[in-house]
Amino acid sequence: MAISGSGPSWSVAAEYRKFRCRLRTPTGRIAFREYRAGQDDTVKIDRVEIREIRMRLREPFEGSTGASHNRRVLLVALHSDGITAWGECVAGETPAYSYETTDTAWAILTDLILPKVAGAVMETAADLLPAFEGIRGHPMARAAVEMAAWDLEAKAGGGSLASLLGGVRDSVPVGVSIGLQRTDEELHRKVTEYIDEGYERIKVKIKPGRDVEMLRGLRDRYPDVPLMADANSAYSLEDLPRLRELDALGLTMIEQPLAHDDYLDHARLQSEMETAICLDESIRSVRDAQLALELGACRIINIKPGRVGGLSSARAIHDLCVEHEMPVWCGGMLESGVGRAHNVALASLPGFTLPGDISASRRYWSEDIVTPEFVLDGGTVSVPSGPGIGVDVREDLLAEWTVRRADF
Repeated sequence: MAISGSGPSWSVAAEYRKFRCRLRTPTGRIAFREYRAGQDDTVKIDRVEIREIRMRLREPFEGSTGASHNRRVLLVALHSDGITAWGECVAGETPAYSYETTDTAWAILTDLILPKVAGAVMETAADLLPAFEGIRGHPMARAAVEMAAWDLEAKAGGGSLASLLGGVRDSVPVGVSIGLQRTDEELHRKVTEYIDEGYERIKVKIKPGRDVEMLRGLRDRYPDVPLMADANSAYSLEDLPRLRELDALGLTMIEQPLAHDDYLDHARLQSEMETAICLDESIRSVRDAQLALELGACRIINIKPGRVGGLSSARAIHDLCVEHEMPVWCGGMLESGVGRAHNVALASLPGFTLPGDISASRRYWSEDIVTPEFVLDGGTVSVPSGPGIGVDVREDLLAEWTVRRADF
């Protein structure tokens, strides 16, 4: 089932229904494709591996839900006839952002998903959908495999992931996300550094007590710089008077001010504010995006493929938003270069009209796991044009940083 190049009408649910009907066996169970070597475009996944690596951030990154000092990163590799394809699980170390964590994802992947993937046959990433049957939720765990499958499909076909997804850009505009700082002076210093480096948009984390006055001082000092605020669900509707004060600051958006599952209150808040509300944690699927659109809960959506179950879901959300003329941008989850490569490919799609959180590798890491690393050039990051994700995982660092692995 070829799904690349689909337009706004493309639907994950519709494609999945057709897929299930086609692969339904006489017993009613779902089966993987049959491998016919040399007879079609299928590839067999010979071996699967998962690794946990430890990466140390150059500096702590703090939001309203807490601070990160190190990252426990899960990497999934699919091996097929000399090709190695990569995906990354973006789950955090604690359930602060999502109920998924590094450890829950490891358990779901090693116990339930990867044993089914080893030996499977695929032509497109959608052909691995049976591996996810019987698993409710856990989109971050599922995304690690789904995105690796997209990388494999692109590499097997000899093209770039961006091209397979339908990307139209060879570079994407990027902004930078700045965590909570101890003082306004430290915040101003960092903003100055990133503006000088060429970032096109500045995002600042906020929480009650570090919000209006802090942002007002930043706006006074940088009157023309595109600024946005990210609250990570730190507020409620009781804070409406406080949040309304942000309207005077000319922010491009306020990201996820209320609870992750509170669509109605986000709709009420948006109706009371001039500044655009952007939803992040609230959007986990196409259905969530449709609900937000129907309720008027936001005017912008942040799409993170690792949060929504992978690139197929991310592209479907993008297509829905294009159809409804809603701007989208690609967010980040402190990914290594593997996850960043997937994000950059996604951000090359035409509907991503706002700078994303796809900073240069050295923004977060002293050394990245991939080569070449991602670098900032005139406010943009280049979209890799090589096969698949277009970057190589460094085997030396992979061996050095691995703390556990499993093979299937």
